[in-house]
Amino acid sequence: MTQERDDIQKRIIDELAVRASIDPRQEIERRCEFLCERMIATGQHGLVLGISGGVDSTVAGRLAQMAVERARAKGVKARFYAQRLPYGEQPDEHEAQAAIDFIAPDEVLTTNIQPASDAMLDALEKGGLAFEDEHHRDFVLGNIKARQRMIAQYAVAGAKGALVVGTDQAAEAVMGFFTKHGDGACDLAPMTGLTKSQVRELGRVLEAPSELVEKTPTADLESLKPQLTDEDALGVSYAEIDRFLQGQAVGDESFRTIIEAYRRTAHKRELPATP
Repeated sequence: MTQERDDIQKRIIDELAVRASIDPRQEIERRCEFLCERMIATGQHGLVLGISGGVDSTVAGRLAQMAVERARAKGVKARFYAQRLPYGEQPDEHEAQAAIDFIAPDEVLTTNIQPASDAMLDALEKGGLAFEDEHHRDFVLGNIKARQRMIAQYAVAGAKGALVVGTDQAAEAVMGFFTKHGDGACDLAPMTGLTKSQVRELGRVLEAPSELVEKTPTADLESLKPQLTDEDALGVSYAEIDRFLQGQAVGDESFRTIIEAYRRTAHKRELPATP
């Protein structure tokens, strides 16, 4: 049984391209160059990313700004568009603004997704969609919010000739903790293969504000559960997920939770199924 567990764990680690330890400075260089070169290779002239105030978008946003500055040094007219995408008023807006100040993007755009999200839910209900209860309704609205944010980012990308940058990292990938065609959609995923603790390592080296680097992660999609932490939603801590991804032993309950989530959300990490 132990060997079987080890084999499953190793296969997942390999599939998600996780390394037990990293040199954060080398990773910053490698991932910044990736963003720069892919943007140039595709003939685009900018990068777009939604900034929430969490460590993932803070780090990815700084990498994106560094990448377009590198492109400009090569003679390419490139810009980074940091997009604020609140649903009405965001409770931790001050932290989102702190992230913007740290990233120092070329341009900041703000789009309130509440009118579009609420209108879609209203149209669905008027069209006959019924929910089990208010919590079921709120969960569906949360996914609508995530997808509206991506609609907005791709609108900017289309208008500016840019690519959309994603923030998905290995800890979210293994749990399937993202909305399909929402925050899981992007053109470039520079954080791939990093554990949550490794993302924080990059943030510290980049000298991001400590309150953002160490901030308790929250997707904040469900209105009935404002500021619900990721760990409460997942049923396992990021520390345990990181230990699993770095090849270390975790408790039986954590192992089951991670494996079950990985299997249940396999469709999110795959291309559409075909006959």
